[in-house]
Amino acid sequence: MYKFLAPVFLFLAISSSAQVKYSNEFLNIGVGARALGMGNANVASVEDVTAGYWNPAGLLKQKNDLEVGLMHSEYFAGIAKYDYMGISKRIDTNSVAAFSILRFGVDNIPNTLDLKDANGNIDYNRITSFNAVDFAALLSYARKIPQLKGIEVGGNFKVIRRTLGDLAQAWGFGIDAGAMYNYKNWKFAAMGRDITGTFNAWSYNLNEKQIATFIQTGNEIPSSSLEITVPKLILGAARTYLLWKNQISVLGEINLINTFDGKRNTVIKTNLWSMEPAFGAEIGYKGYVYLRGGLGNIQKQLNDNATKFITTVQPNFGVGVRYKVFTLDYALTDIGDRSTALYSNVFSLKIAINKKTPK
Repeated sequence: MYKFLAPVFLFLAISSSAQVKYSNEFLNIGVGARALGMGNANVASVEDVTAGYWNPAGLLKQKNDLEVGLMHSEYFAGIAKYDYMGISKRIDTNSVAAFSILRFGVDNIPNTLDLKDANGNIDYNRITSFNAVDFAALLSYARKIPQLKGIEVGGNFKVIRRTLGDLAQAWGFGIDAGAMYNYKNWKFAAMGRDITGTFNAWSYNLNEKQIATFIQTGNEIPSSSLEITVPKLILGAARTYLLWKNQISVLGEINLINTFDGKRNTVIKTNLWSMEPAFGAEIGYKGYVYLRGGLGNIQKQLNDNATKFITTVQPNFGVGVRYKVFTLDYALTDIGDRSTALYSNVFSLKIAINKKTPK
């Protein structure tokens, strides 16, 4: 009877005590099909509205006065929906502001706790549903530093709201900070996520029947708790080459994702620090058509026989087309389930708006 609620009970049990690893993971998926097609190697080359997520310092590189970005994707055979919307506005020659929202949700989850009536009879009309939703809003600001030539900085203030129907809810707050440095044809970047730690305060609203279900299934009854996301540092370097009379551009980028919450299954790891690389490339023709590829989620994991560790890689692919004020990007990617190749189709749209010059 409770098979529909098993994932819910597992989620509540995990969240019932403060944790510092794999918190707010929906914020690590990424936004924009361009970046996803490049294996999420994007913190140094991003230069549009999506920089509000990847590296707010990159907002200063946007070529338009106002940009709007939209993205929709689905995971796990359409069970989970992931949506993004962002808007960025140039304030003056030295500063840009942006606002982004992200939603990752599983909707209409069956709740079978009341499947049986008081007499023990099964009544399917008593089945209700609820949603499990992760939501984040990011307010971004970027500014050039005239005294330091080539250096641009930016930051995010983010508000997080997570709900599990009427059973559980959390509010969270955090800060990100990013910087870019331009040197000749190179771009270098550093992005610090959750630099002060991001704290989610969970509260629960369980009735007697739900508490009894936790007891019957051997799960710990959750109580108000604090979930902590520790800082993460992403370092990036990118370079663009122009070929064939500057009509073809070739961009390459590498990111080094550094975490400090204990040993992870990354290619380089210690008890205190772990590092995972990501690689991305983009080929463009006259700034209108793009072909992209990337390698990310490079991990060490046991083989099927659990006899030795092997290195696994998640390949990504993408294309993009720009026509006047519209840019449509597509990516074929997933969020880590490489063993069954459950890849998802991701589409994103960018709209560029510029001020009209008075005649």
